[in-house]
Amino acid sequence: MTIVPLDAMESAARAIAPHIHRTATTGSSYFSQASGARVLLKLELFQKTGSFKVRGVVNTLRQLSNDERSRGVVSLSAGNHAQALAWGATQLGVASVIVMPVTAVASKVAATRGYGGEVVQTAGDLLQTALDIQQERGMTLIHPFDDPRVIAGQGTVGLELLEDVPDVDTVLVSIGGGGLISGVAAAIKQSRPNTRVIGVEPAGSAVMTQSLAAGSPQRLAVSNTMADGLAAPFAGVHTFAHVQQLVDDIVLVSEAEIREGTVALMERCKLFAETAAGAAVAPLLNNRLNLAGQTVAAVICGGNIDVERLCGL
Repeated sequence: MTIVPLDAMESAARAIAPHIHRTATTGSSYFSQASGARVLLKLELFQKTGSFKVRGVVNTLRQLSNDERSRGVVSLSAGNHAQALAWGATQLGVASVIVMPVTAVASKVAATRGYGGEVVQTAGDLLQTALDIQQERGMTLIHPFDDPRVIAGQGTVGLELLEDVPDVDTVLVSIGGGGLISGVAAAIKQSRPNTRVIGVEPAGSAVMTQSLAAGSPQRLAVSNTMADGLAAPFAGVHTFAHVQQLVDDIVLVSEAEIREGTVALMERCKLFAETAAGAAVAPLLNNRLNLAGQTVAAVICGGNIDVERLCGL
């Protein structure tokens, strides 16, 4: 499987720049003290629609033909990709339908509709439902993570990180379907090969870890994590190949650790981060990675946390 090339990510960066925020990278004395490393946070929670997802969406939509746009787009998502696609499609005058689980966070469903997307909720298989709608309505399928155009868009996070922290030793990225870590790893490893890229995955939804162990993309029978943004039911063909070839290690974190990381971002860094972002910083609090003396960057991937879920942390 071909790795998304650096020039594709550089092209994506130029193309999406007028449509997205160039998010900041800031230091954290709290996480630095806790880990013994110099820790910096890439603040994608301040991105448009509240997560990094809009990068891959815009990069993909811009490459659709006029015919594909005219037929509208359909996708599947637990929430962040849904919001990003609804917003991006509306900006371009394209109709969008997003299949979401019946268990999706209510605020994410409402936001998706608010951005102009049609939401179809199901208790069944999200991908199959999206494929059925694609066939019935003749729409264009936009995969939430397993598409080289999406991966190239997400890779712009890595390019910006290297601009802000050219001496970074280790980058921590949470893993759901793997689009973000695939793009970040592709950008970093093709620019600064000695920088380590470490994935962080919920122990209760470890589809990428299971896929690596099996040697091929796997599907989860059950996903059990508070980090709904990381609860992808399957690993993609493209994302699996990127992680397999480019990611140095994956660490599993418990629900207690995800909660601790999320609360620390809120209490200590004053960042209204979602639990998927809390997972990325969780390993910094228990010294599991032996990062002392290093320059470490963690991607704070989103801030779309439900208020009811927040009150339960």
